[in-house]
Amino acid sequence: MSGQGTYASPPCMAAEVDPTYFDPLGTDAQQARDVARWRRAERTRLAGLREGLGQTGRAQASNSICGHLETVLAARGTLRATVLAGYWPIRGEPDLRPFLSDLHAAGVCVALPVVETPAAPLVFRRWTPGMRMLRGHWNIPVPPTEAEVLTPDIALAPCLGWDEGCYRLGWGGGYYDRTLAALSPRPVTIGIALAAARLTTIYPQPHDVPLDMIVTETGVSGERKDPS
Repeated sequence: MSGQGTYASPPCMAAEVDPTYFDPLGTDAQQARDVARWRRAERTRLAGLREGLGQTGRAQASNSICGHLETVLAARGTLRATVLAGYWPIRGEPDLRPFLSDLHAAGVCVALPVVETPAAPLVFRRWTPGMRMLRGHWNIPVPPTEAEVLTPDIALAPCLGWDEGCYRLGWGGGYYDRTLAALSPRPVTIGIALAAARLTTIYPQPHDVPLDMIVTETGVSGERKDPS
């Protein structure tokens, strides 16, 4: 809510629904359409927020996130042969590639997500610094087809927006939700985001899967109360 008592982004009826009233398990078609419109508007706003930081601001945020992430992983006892899924940054997402290179040097198995089949769970292929990359879905660089397919113990997920329930607002493809729903056992999931991208709620729908933790440039900014 703004100081004038109106929501910051009122593109549809969903933005006018009090989060305490909203039914996350509701299947009402109008509610779903309202949420979809609200999310599209929020994606535009949050992308602009990220762009507004400029190259220097984004680099500073990325460095801070890497430092906090190092502390989180050390506390969890991330060891040699642990499989950690990172991501290749697009559209101003925090750039963790130097940190992923350090993890590789320390013996962690680093993987990157690959869309092999549209509208299906992601596949994770092993990544090493300097390896030959291919252009994948949305022209995102991905490891080559001969790279080993891995199942992550820990997965990092870039977030456009996030809320205190550790629900993630992404670009809308639904790939992470499908993947987390399909993986068994489920990896520890850590959202990577900007602190300013926090939302009161993303108005979670039945298909949305919460993450275990959110790490921003200010530190651990959210943890799911019941990670089971």
